[in-house]
Amino acid sequence: MRDEGGHAGVAASCRPITDILTRVGDKWSVMVVILLGNGTKRFNEMRRLIGGISQRMLTLTLRGLERDGLVTRTVFPTVPPRVDYALTDLGRSLLIPISALGAWAHGHRDAIDAARLAFDARVDANAAQDS
Repeated sequence: MRDEGGHAGVAASCRPITDILTRVGDKWSVMVVILLGNGTKRFNEMRRLIGGISQRMLTLTLRGLERDGLVTRTVFPTVPPRVDYALTDLGRSLLIPISALGAWAHGHRDAIDAARLAFDARVDANAAQDS
């Protein structure tokens, strides 16, 4: 069941937080923020540096980050036009929790890998018993 905003089962008071977490939790948004944390980049430079992202997805990601006030887009009147992207102060403040999450993931990857292997072994054992 979805409300008028397209949210499934989310209390009205949580919707603004859900919208923000959807943006900043998106894998492409995280990668763009981390990349721009190292300084201003052009579109094609980002596309080269972020493996696997399509031109359309990078465009949508940058547009969403710009809309949310995390990224600025500056067009220079050259031929062809030069467009630079940079983090705003708000976007730079997002680097702190993203870095913390990355450090947590890096520090716990062995435990997570072990848990996944154990889970998969249990699922495989149960599937074999059910056959």
